[in-house]
Amino acid sequence: MVRSLLPLNALRAFEAAARHLNFSRAADELSVTPGAVSQQIRLLEDIVGGPLFVREARGLQLTDLGRSSVPLLREGFERLMDASALLREPPRRKQVSISVAPGFASKWLMPRMDDFHTAHPEIELWISADMEPADLSEGKVDLAVRYGPGDYPGLTVDRLMTETVLPVCAPSLMDGDKPIRKPADLIGHTLLHDMSNDGDPSRPDWAMWLKARGIRHPDPRRGSRFNQSGLLIEAAISGRGVALAKRTLAQADLASGRLVAPFPDGSEAVGFAYYVVQPRDRPPSPSATAFVGWLKKQAVDHDNTMGQL
Repeated sequence: MVRSLLPLNALRAFEAAARHLNFSRAADELSVTPGAVSQQIRLLEDIVGGPLFVREARGLQLTDLGRSSVPLLREGFERLMDASALLREPPRRKQVSISVAPGFASKWLMPRMDDFHTAHPEIELWISADMEPADLSEGKVDLAVRYGPGDYPGLTVDRLMTETVLPVCAPSLMDGDKPIRKPADLIGHTLLHDMSNDGDPSRPDWAMWLKARGIRHPDPRRGSRFNQSGLLIEAAISGRGVALAKRTLAQADLASGRLVAPFPDGSEAVGFAYYVVQPRDRPPSPSATAFVGWLKKQAVDHDNTMGQL
């Protein structure tokens, strides 16, 4: 059954009269005559089939029928006012909402943001850095960058970058009390472990990395553990030990000299990669398309820089 809306002017007159309990004050608020308010109230009473007000010695009072409808009616007009205010606002800036892992956000994306804002000053980016992947089907997020195998049902998927892991440390450890010249020298240093829950079965841990190089470490699982890759890299920068880190996330710090890679042949490729994903059933906005295009260009520049490190 289709429900019809009662006359809006009559509802407005009733709400004002119910609030003031006075037709004259309601008329002043609405910039009409008291007779016009009275006429609208009578029209509404004819439609609903009963009185909305009664006149008593103490003045105008609401009937049970009128009293029961006032809270909802008042809420409805407040929402209409909010909607009207929103429509009167100047056009908002173009916005893109992005979901990324904390490590990728802090170590790869944020150092490049000035470049994007210079190229697209009209676009606002809303960046959500969460450990758990966002649900793109809810419509709150326009796109996401995910680290994984690339199999994401219901989403459009574009690969950005592959990944490798390698040992990294602060430059001070290279020539300290226990200088690092070869993999066996790691036995004398604290090993930092990346325990981020990315589910990559191909990513080696320290035990695997050392074993592949014929190093018998007395306990390769000892050392500090970090549940975020960005924290692992920051610990290495501060000289806490040697980290087996994702090279993509360590790139900026390697390029700046805050980190060094002690072994030229220390990198190992992994099966996971970085992908930009978007809802397949929702066409991207022009702003989202611009951001994805910028991401892809940054990924190409990143790969070129990696080859020079």
